[in-house]
Amino acid sequence: MAAADAPGVFEPRDARPPTSVLFMCGMNAIRSPMAAAIAAQLFPRLYVASAGVRKGEVDPFVAVVMEESGLDLTRHRPHTIEELEDTNFDLVVTLSPQAHHRALELTRTMAVTVEYWPMPDPTLVDGTREQRLDAYRDVRDQLRRRIKDRFGWAPLPSG
Repeated sequence: MAAADAPGVFEPRDARPPTSVLFMCGMNAIRSPMAAAIAAQLFPRLYVASAGVRKGEVDPFVAVVMEESGLDLTRHRPHTIEELEDTNFDLVVTLSPQAHHRALELTRTMAVTVEYWPMPDPTLVDGTREQRLDAYRDVRDQLRRRIKDRFGWAPLPSG
């Protein structure tokens, strides 16, 4: 695992950083499971989950690009927000327009922050296998940067 992927500490930008985060996308097959796995890797004390507006199919490219970062998503099975056991989150991060609209609808009467982080859909990229994998890597890397920035990631102190 590269140092940039190692667990870190919060250097939060918020007075009260979130302790639980839900990542939502359209089908819980690509963007939200990637984000949840990255956040859990970088911030082991942060409770993270992912869900979709609809239940999608397992995407094998996700497992390939996440394995490159030392994360195993081969056991991930897409599910919807309705299938979550716990829906009490401090922060809901939506990664697609339909997820954002659904999150706002669901949290209308709740004390929860909803943030929209638009992320490209890598399934829309055509080309060779490597070109398609590059699109997934781009999403993974964008998510990692955004998560680090939002939650104030800093390397664990040595010693």
